[in-house]
Amino acid sequence: MTASELTARVTRTTVLAAVPLALAGAWLAGSPGAVGVLAGGVLAVFSFRLLAARAAAATAATAWLATSGLRFAVVTAVAAVLFVNGWAHPLAVLAGYSLLPLAVIAHGLRLAHLESAAWK
Repeated sequence: MTASELTARVTRTTVLAAVPLALAGAWLAGSPGAVGVLAGGVLAVFSFRLLAARAAAATAATAWLATSGLRFAVVTAVAAVLFVNGWAHPLAVLAGYSLLPLAVIAHGLRLAHLESAAWK
């Protein structure tokens, strides 16, 4: 599996997992819960895709630092706007943002299992 295939699978898994979690968030906290989960998922996917693109490009250290700083600033600014205006509940955003690491771990473990099976 190539890095772009892994990136696509993680993106797809995160988006698909955010939908039922957003429905649960809507049931628990109303529209701020649903918007928070969806916004957290979108922010996580956005950040992950930028990170994957920079890693694939293998840019210089200064470009990497500037891109990382810009990525964190954008995620922080969007989250701040969502919180200040009351559009999203902070715990819902955290739940949506947490879907991405779970997807990365799940796909990594699945890939490790498939790769180790080839050695048998």
